[in-house]
Amino acid sequence: MASRRTRRTRVERHEGGAVTTREDTLVVEEPLEVRIDGKPFVVTMRTPGDDFDLVAGFLVSEGVVHAPEQLTAMRYCAGTDEDGRQTFNVVEAVLAPDVQRPDLAMERHVYTSSSCGICGTASIDAVQKIAHTSLADDDTTFGADLIASLPDRLREHQAVFDRTGGVHAAGLFDDDGEPLCLREDVGRHNAVDKVVGWALREGRVPLRGTVLQVSGRASFELAQKAHLAGIPVLSAVSAPSSLAVEHAASAHLTLVAFNRAGRFNAYGATHRIS
Repeated sequence: MASRRTRRTRVERHEGGAVTTREDTLVVEEPLEVRIDGKPFVVTMRTPGDDFDLVAGFLVSEGVVHAPEQLTAMRYCAGTDEDGRQTFNVVEAVLAPDVQRPDLAMERHVYTSSSCGICGTASIDAVQKIAHTSLADDDTTFGADLIASLPDRLREHQAVFDRTGGVHAAGLFDDDGEPLCLREDVGRHNAVDKVVGWALREGRVPLRGTVLQVSGRASFELAQKAHLAGIPVLSAVSAPSSLAVEHAASAHLTLVAFNRAGRFNAYGATHRIS
């Protein structure tokens, strides 16, 4: 699976009037169809690898599951390319009998791009209703120096980015700044889902006392994903959206943005930063 994350191609480079031809390394982007109990649920574009983590994290983000025992199995389904080779692009998730099935006829049963993801919730209130954990009682504190160091710590582990320059990253760190899990993907929301899915499968959700560092901006959907996974601090290197800041305030989430060069802005539950 790891070899499917990048692909070599020929590229024509123009520089200073000179033209050269060489090989380039690209990040792979392929569709992944997610099925629930045999029925199609969603198709998302992603970088192959850690697909079971991606599916598990997506189900957490959609409010379908919140504990590992609710997701009883995952498996690749039959799917072949034009040469008859297994594509590993269809994953079926099997839910426990007592888990409420999502309405597959609703708007979430659509194609989603790797850049946007699915925001099936209509408002912050809807997210609050499906959250199974409260961030209000997580009183873990994090040093400002530790928070400021996380973008560099994340960058140290971005192997696919080093080869392609074309992927986002999400890293989960403990309150000592030690990395717990890092995932890369062409879609920033996929990278976060892969981290959350890893945590669910390891029995770590809710993720109390952790920080999620992401390589892009802080959108509402990333704040939503952190909230539903029980992550008290979300840190981004770029700007936050207005809805992300509003959600951070209502959910007792510590939201850090513009985290670069030793400086950052903090929103929401800022008391966690010492």
